[in-house]
Formats: sequence, structure tokens, C-alpha cells
Amino acid sequence: METLLIVDDDISLLESLKMHFEDIEHEGSPRYQVVTATSAAGALRVAGEVMPGVVILDMKLPDRTGLDIIEEMKSLCGDARIILVTAFHDMETTIRAMKAGAFDYIHKPFPDLAALDIVVSRALEYRQLSRRAATVHVESVAARLGDIVGNSGLMQQLVKEIGKVAASRATVLINGESGTGKELIARVIHNYSYDEPKPFIGINCSAIVDTLLESELFGHEKGSFTGATGLKPGKFELAEDGTVFLDEIGDMSLMLQAKLLRVLQEREFERVGGVKKLKLRARIIAATHRTLSEEVASGRFREDLYQRLKVITLLIPPLRERREDIPSLVHHLLERINEKVHKRVTRVPPEVLNHLMRLPWRGNVRELENVLTRAVVLAPGEVLLSDNLPALEPEQPEPGPNGHAHGDGNGHGPGGAFLPNFLAAPISDPSRIPTLEEAERMLIELAMNVTKGHKGKTCQILGISRPTLERKLQKYAGRQDSQA
Repeated sequence: METLLIVDDDISLLESLKMHFEDIEHEGSPRYQVVTATSAAGALRVAGEVMPGVVILDMKLPDRTGLDIIEEMKSLCGDARIILVTAFHDMETTIRAMKAGAFDYIHKPFPDLAALDIVVSRALEYRQLSRRAATVHVESVAARLGDIVGNSGLMQQLVKEIGKVAASRATVLINGESGTGKELIARVIHNYSYDEPKPFIGINCSAIVDTLLESELFGHEKGSFTGATGLKPGKFELAEDGTVFLDEIGDMSLMLQAKLLRVLQEREFERVGGVKKLKLRARIIAATHRTLSEEVASGRFREDLYQRLKVITLLIPPLRERREDIPSLVHHLLERINEKVHKRVTRVPPEVLNHLMRLPWRGNVRELENVLTRAVVLAPGEVLLSDNLPALEPEQPEPGPNGHAHGDGNGHGPGGAFLPNFLAAPISDPSRIPTLEEAERMLIELAMNVTKGHKGKTCQILGISRPTLERKLQKYAGRQDSQA
């Protein structure tokens, strides 16, 4: 519902316009909340209280003219559109009014209220377009389903889930390592959720300090804190009935988590320093590289907010778990990179592709794009050369929970200290060598025992993701049940 302020000292006209606009409906609900004033002082006071979207302002008022208070009205209402009304046809005043920032200048008596309706609707439309242009980065090409590249089973399952999610307005939590494309998935969900363009507004919760993040999300009123020189709408307000994407929500402070929880529960919020309730119409999509269930257990994330966010959870697999998608990704990314750096590197020899397939890709698709960009820039012709790719070196062991290095999860390297003695010691009897599956199962069991069942620490020791650990635990549990 939009707030409309009508200022006129003609009481009968004021009441007539108020009744007219209050009777207008949009999708079964009143479109306008109408407030009135009969003087310049009253108009300024009411404007500061209700923050109208549009002001219909009479030129001749008892205490001052409408033209005199345009600047003050704009400073109070921020981006409100002001429509000046006058009974006099004065060309000079018209020019002065438009120069002062009036949206339109119309004459009364109104020949047709439908014409006034059109002006008010147009003012609101321009206000929304202005907000989006000022705060939202509009990409030349929207994220399409075709931007999600991969024919692996894991990616095909993810695409199916995206299709189901896009058919609803439910809150979505996207979980995946850094560089896996969480924002891309969020944009695809957004674009396939609506038949017409809607705002998509993203904010990185880890890139902004708490005090500024609150203002970014909720907006602020003029004078609400040092430096707040005017009204600023927040992301929740600017998103309208589109999508708000909260990236890295796992890094949000507990204080802001509590405020976000209240917004999700009540579907309304106030600007910082304000008292007016604003409706949250946008859909919320959140993303994190953290395991929020573990963050909850450690007290770093609110359980009630976690339950609100995980209505639908999507897991994006890391690139190392879908290496069969790398060839398709390479050719897809090369098209974009060539356009960006103005080159035509289109040929990828088999040995180069094999080299790329064997790299560890800790940074996932983002790292792959960076590696390819460097290789394209350095390529002397149209062929991608392995000389410009990272060397194939053994992965450096990561520190385990006790500070010592561990191996790669297959029993190699310093991690042998965690293996049973008969695996760590030299073996002369071939029958004592376990199969790869048996060794993997024993290693997982040993890691789970060391961490006392803590899956997050187990993943850290083994160097695998949480979904991979869950799948392997289910697989070996099923094998034991069948053997029993």
C-alpha cells in the first residue's frame, strides 16, 4: 500500500480527493493510504511522520506557497514525487516548479479525476524505477538455466530441485563452498519464479560491518545516526515483490540475526530510526559456505533463524566431486572470457583438458574461471597451452584438529599416523592388504572415533565435503545392514 499526502486548504475538495483515492483497489486491497493537511506547516509535519510516496500539493496555502516548501518536503520525504496543483495558469510559475523538482504541475478544477489518477500512478512508477536504477546493478544478460553447466548426476539433480523451488515463494537456503556459484543459483531461481521482471537485490553479509549492514537491509531515516543526511530505503524495501539474496548469512552477527528473524516471522520491518511499519513483500534466498547446523551447535547462529531459513535447502557440489563437468565448463567459460579480454582462444588440446581435470580446484568454478582467464590472456594464438596452467603438484596436507598435518583421505602422506598400524607399517603378505573400499570405510570410522562423531571435524580431517561424508556413511551403513 502506497501512502498519498494531499495538501489543500479547500476542505470540500480535500475530502472528495481523499474518498476518491481510498476507493481505488489493487489486487483486492486498498492501493493508497491517504493522509491530508490544510497548511504548509501541517504538510511538513505530516510528511515527516508518514513518509509519503506521492504528495499532491496545492500552490496557494494559508501560510506559505507550495513552491516555497518543495525543497523542505523533498528533504523530509527523500524520493517522494511532488505534484503541484494550482488554479492559475502561470507559465513562469510552471517553469519554477519543474526546476525546483516537482514531478508534475497540473491545474484545477480537475476536468477528470481519471487524469489525476494517471499522474499519481506515473509518479509512483517513476519513483520505483529511480530507486532500482540508483541501487541495483542491472546486468546486460540475466542468469539463465543454461548458465548452470554440467551433465553429472549431482548437477542434474540440482537442476530438478531448482525447477521445483521456482514454482513456489518459499524461503531457500543455498549451501556450498566458496566459488561454487551460489549467487548464480539464486539468480536462476529468481528469474524462473516470475513471468515478468522483478527486482533481484543481493547483499554480502560478510563484506559490511554490522552497523552499516542494518542500514543496508532496513534503510534509515534522516538524522537516525551521524552521517544520515537523508532518508535511504533499504534492500528489503527496494526489492518490492522480487527477491532479496543474503549471501554468506552464516557470517551475520547474533544481534542482526535476531532482527532478521523478527522480519521473517512478522513480514514487516522499520527503517533505522523510524517507527513506520513497512511490509516485506520480497522472497528471501540465503546462502552460506558454512554448515549452519554446526554453527548452531557452537552458539554462533540462532537455531530459530536456521529453522526459518532452511524451508528448502539446496546443496551445490564442489567441482572436485563433479570432475566430469569440467570439459563442458571449460568451453562455456572460454566463450565468456574471450569476449571479456577480446581474444579468440577456442582450441583446448586433450592433454590440456586432462591437466585441468587433475587439478584440486579448492576454489571451485571461480578458481577455474580465474585460471582460464590467465591462460587465455597469455596464449599466443587460438590454442590453450598447459604451460600457462598451474603445475600438477601433490596437494599440501591440511592441519588436523591437533595441529598435525593429515593426508589426502586415501591413506597417503603424513595422514598415515591416523591409520591402523597394519596399514602404516610395511606389508609383505598381500592378503593383509584391504580393498580400497575397506580402507576408506576404516579411515572414516577412525576419523569419526577421533572426533567423537563430530561430522564437521571429520570432514576437515578427511578433506571431503559434508554431503560426501553423508553419502559414504549411508553407503557403508547399508552394506553392514545387508551383511547382517
